Order: sequence, then C-alpha cells, then structure tokens
Amino acid sequence: MADSPKHLVRDPRYERWRWQIFAVTWLAYVGFYLTRRSFSVAKLELAKPEVMGLSKADMSWMDGVNSSAYALGQFVWGMMGDKFGTRVVVLVGLSLSVVVAILTGASNVALALAICLAVQGLAQASGWAPLAKNMGEFFSRRERGRVMGWWCTNYAFGGFIGLVLAGQAVKWSGTWRYAFWVPAVALSLIGVLFALFQRNRPEDAGLPAIESYHGEPGTIVSAQASPAEERQGSWKIVGEVLQNRMVLLLAAVYFLVKPTRYLILFWSPVYINERLGTGTAESGLLGSMFDLAGPVGTLAGGYLSDRVFQSRRMPVGIMALLSLAILMVAFQFLPLTKAAIGAGLFAAGFLVYIPDSLLSGTAAIDFGTKKAASTASGIVNGCGSIGQIIGGTLPGWVGQFLAEGRDIWNPIFVGLGLALALAALLLVPHWNRVPSESLSPAPK
Repeated sequence: MADSPKHLVRDPRYERWRWQIFAVTWLAYVGFYLTRRSFSVAKLELAKPEVMGLSKADMSWMDGVNSSAYALGQFVWGMMGDKFGTRVVVLVGLSLSVVVAILTGASNVALALAICLAVQGLAQASGWAPLAKNMGEFFSRRERGRVMGWWCTNYAFGGFIGLVLAGQAVKWSGTWRYAFWVPAVALSLIGVLFALFQRNRPEDAGLPAIESYHGEPGTIVSAQASPAEERQGSWKIVGEVLQNRMVLLLAAVYFLVKPTRYLILFWSPVYINERLGTGTAESGLLGSMFDLAGPVGTLAGGYLSDRVFQSRRMPVGIMALLSLAILMVAFQFLPLTKAAIGAGLFAAGFLVYIPDSLLSGTAAIDFGTKKAASTASGIVNGCGSIGQIIGGTLPGWVGQFLAEGRDIWNPIFVGLGLALALAALLLVPHWNRVPSESLSPAPK
C-alpha cells in the first residue's frame, strides 16, 4: 500500500509496527461503528405502537441529541488525544460505548433511550481524531493519501457491517434490543485487541520518528509555527491550529458535506421502506449499499490524490463533490426498484466517501501536522458533526414545515445537492494547496 523512498533500506521491525498500528486502529474504528448503527436499524421496530410508538419527529430529536453530543465530544476528545495520547482516550471511549449500548438495549421508555443515545454520541466521538493522529505518527505525508485511503475504509466497512449485524440480530432474536447487545459484545472483543497491540508513536517502540525513517522534512502548521521542541498537545500548538485558515476552511467544508452522509446513514432504511415497502432486515441490507461503496471511494480518492495530483487533496475532493451534488438533485427521479435505489445509494456512497475521507482524515493530518493532528481532526470533525445533526434531523423538521401527506424527500435531496455544490466552490481557490514544510532537518 505505502511506498518508502527507493534509496532507503526498509527496517522489518519498523514495517511490522507500522502495519500492526494500521490494522489495530482500523479495527478499532470499525468497532465504533458497530454500536453506532444500532439505532438506525431499531427505528422500524421502535416506531411500532406495541413497542414504543416513536414518530419520525421523536427519532429525529433523538438523532439530534446523539449528534450534538458527538459534535461536542469531537472538539474535546481531539485536544485530549494530543495531550494524553491515542491509547488512553480510545480505550476510555471503547469501554463507555460498550456499557452504554448494553443499557440502551435494556431501555423501556423514550427518555432513557434518548439519554443513552446522548452518552453513546459522546463515547463515539473519542475514536476518529486520536486514531487519525496515531496514523500520522507512523505514516509520512507523501504516502498518506494512499495509506489513509485504505485506512478510511474502516468507517465504510464499519457502517456496512454494523447495519447488517444489527439487522440480522433483530431478525434472529425477534426483538430490537439485540440490535444494541450483539454489537456491544463484538466491540468489547475489539477493545481487548486494541489494548494488546496499539502504541502511540514509533518512539514508544524504540524506533525513530517517521520523517527520519523516510528522510522527509517535517511539516508545520503555519509560517509562524512553534519550534520543533514545543511539546505535542501544548496550548500554544492548539492555539496555532485554531488560527490556521486551512484547517478552518476544511472544517467549514466538512460541515456542508456531512449532512448528506448522515441523512443516508441514519434514514436509508426508513426511506427504502417507504419507497419500496421492504421489511426491517431487507431495508437495512439494501441501505448498506451506501456503506459498501465507501471503501471503493476512499481508495480511489487516496490513490488519485497521491499518484495523480502529487499529494494534493483538493482536486479530487472538488470533482467528487460536484458529481455528488448532481446525483442528489437527481435522486428522486430514480426508478422505484430495488436495483435502481441500491445502485443510487452505491453511487452516492462512492462519491461522498472520497471528500469525506480526504477532508476529515488525510488533509486534517496534513495541515494539522503530527503535533496537533488530533486537535485539527477534532475541529474538522466537530464542525462536520454539526452538519451531521442537520442531516440526522432533516426528516423530522422538514415534515413539520410541509403539509401533512407531502413528500419530504425531494426538498431534502435538493437541499443536500446545493450544500455540496457550495462546498466544492469553497475549495476551488485552494486547488493546489499543500502544507508548509519545516526548514529544519527531520528529527533523528
């Protein structure tokens, strides 16, 4: 997947640690998605009068509570990842997610369910930024697009597996509660593997920094960045990231992108059920076509950004965003067949995961640098998660504005298309943008 410069001799021990970190962090984020997708599947059962009788507005409100906690958590956990390291933050988040998923499945009233979903959102937020930082420590910028393209398949595969696992758990057990309990058991096993095989930095395994290993210069947040000896996670570095215009632009663009992804993630089973009349398990399986396309998109985006555009992330993101904007506007004109809806969701997944992975993963690490990658990822993803709140709650509040019986989906998809087109336009002036390089030699 990644290529070290040809003139350098590869150290087998270093390479083993690199791919060990890749594997265990990839698996950890897949695990987070197992407990994240449970509510999406359980919605069809929870809407039944004999279960809880939740309305679309009720479920939208709960999605909003979950996403609000997730957004807040991104900002907090991002800084904590730089201050305390990936290991501590992620293990706390994994453990909390397991406990809350078990309690969610045991809930009997809507209020308890909403509280559990809020805490679950906070737990979920502990994963992305610290894990992305971990990858930045072991993989250098010139290979990062390709490597992160592979690594970012974690949330696409995780969403697919989580949706199918929760759907089949409901089908097998006959109750919505197992949509939460079965993923919790799987996540607890992943947490054990993470504790055994993860390390924060190459230096923790007695290895040199990745820039020294690859003979690359380090990168800096800005021309006025702190000197190399400034401690990772210091408030000075955090302040520099908060003032970095490129990081803030990525955050604004990601805010516009994420409503599309989360509208489909949270509501595709309901949309498919309303359009095609399919049951819970079949709706979840068909909706998973969106997630299944994700790995293809992240890989395509990563390789194109490295190989075709010389580690520039913006060109690929812009082209994908414009294509996705057109698809969203045209989505309501697709034939109402399983094949057409499934193909449309697959295409949407392919296109949205390209800018999603490049903005929230590769570019955030590039422009945040190793010293503040978790903080930068937390800022970008925190703003994106505010967009996630919008995407998750759209069906509820659009339904409140439209007359009863009116189709809510057409205005939703048109609005998403316009937001995506604006995101692409914001990135156009930065087509050739890359992070600044340090003038000092790579650390030894």
